[in-house]
Amino acid sequence: MSHATRRQTSLKAIAVAAFGMASIALGTSAVAGPLSPEAHASILASVEGNTAAIDETALQIWQFAELGYQEHQSSALLAQRLRDAGFAVETGIANEPTSFLATFKNGEGPVIAVLAEYDALPGLSQTHNPVQESAGGNAGHGCGHNLFGTASVYSAIAVKEWMVANNIKGELRVYGTPAEEGGSGKVYMVRDGLFDDVDVSVHWHPGNVNSASQGNSMANVSGKFRFYGTAAHAAAAPDKGRSALDGIEAMNAMVNLMREHVPDRTRIHYAITDGGKAPNVVPAYAEAYYYVRHNNPEIVRDVLERVKKAAEGAAIGTGTRVEFEAIGGVYSMLHNETLMHVMDRNLRSVGGIEWTAEETALAREIQKTLTTQEDLTSVSRIQEASTGGDFGGSTDVSDVSWVTPTVGLSTATFVPGSAGHSWQNVVAAGSTIGLKGARLATKTLALTTAELFQSPDVIAEATAEFERRRGPNFEYRALLGDRAPALNYRD
Repeated sequence: MSHATRRQTSLKAIAVAAFGMASIALGTSAVAGPLSPEAHASILASVEGNTAAIDETALQIWQFAELGYQEHQSSALLAQRLRDAGFAVETGIANEPTSFLATFKNGEGPVIAVLAEYDALPGLSQTHNPVQESAGGNAGHGCGHNLFGTASVYSAIAVKEWMVANNIKGELRVYGTPAEEGGSGKVYMVRDGLFDDVDVSVHWHPGNVNSASQGNSMANVSGKFRFYGTAAHAAAAPDKGRSALDGIEAMNAMVNLMREHVPDRTRIHYAITDGGKAPNVVPAYAEAYYYVRHNNPEIVRDVLERVKKAAEGAAIGTGTRVEFEAIGGVYSMLHNETLMHVMDRNLRSVGGIEWTAEETALAREIQKTLTTQEDLTSVSRIQEASTGGDFGGSTDVSDVSWVTPTVGLSTATFVPGSAGHSWQNVVAAGSTIGLKGARLATKTLALTTAELFQSPDVIAEATAEFERRRGPNFEYRALLGDRAPALNYRD
């Protein structure tokens, strides 16, 4: 069954459900539009009743701090929480060992997906102390994915309990998505058609503010350039050697010159992940890990080809050989204004965050290490929702957004002014500052998901907007091609 046919079939089911709801009174099992006060209170009570479990789960995953495709403990913990709540759980989907798909189905109706992430970042291991105690550590949750996965899972648990209690029709799914940080875990799921019959996907992300704004992200392709040379004694026989590191350095020099001659807003980053082992040995092997980003996926493709040409030229010039392995590739975000208004309304119904004196003191200590001193009371406010602002980074949620209407939000889990992927964020994500932001996200996701189950007209409007923004004759092609998941990309 094609993507379009599956979506039409699903929308037919929604229309039937909408027709049947017309004669049902407010507060019963199915009401189109915003949630009744009773349903709203019931869902919030469910989340609040799980506060201890939410906090415990998030802090366990913070302690695990597992890198992409290595999140065995984190994934297993979240999957078990869902099994205990009555979801059917399948692990290892899309040939990713640390992925899972949890499903609860109660008859025919909308199919709504909740996305969960749980991978950490390399080089960010840190304690709870608000000072940088080490650099270049093993791993840390500098993007707050310990909070992300936990809040998503417990929002789904709250919705599932409400569906059972009120006989709400439809299918609720939680996608456990590994390796968002460079591994493109969701892309393989999209490529395998696992979102083809989903009507709406919801997600969130830890941040510095509370907002349902839907910003633009950058398409991104990443890969590793591996140079092979000839080892030799660097002093006694340098003429016998051909340095793979020379190949890397020549390539980097050419790419850095290229920066003046690429389209505006192109971003190129690299790290030399292997430059040799000893100065007195001409390196026979060297590796550089590259990212190329732009809001336009086609520009990303074009610039990457030029980077590859630079690598080939560097290999010729240094008498070495080069190979390229694509590691990840993600689209730019396709936002949905219809769904944004639903998310924003529910975020505002919950309200902002209030810190205790102890949390404020911790935030002030962290703030001393930041380059900007922003208003700490901003966490108590909800930002105005808008579309079109630049997110600046990249995410594999974007690929989901091109195959199903998708909406997300941010909550204040970090100290205002903190940089993403920082040790400061690791500290906040392992403290009650991060936990309070995760609780707000849990409630907002749960309310939004529940409302969508009862709003076939909103889903239809969001789908029409989605099709309009995508344009006619769109066919999804993964930027990473047909390669298998790069399970060893963090090795």
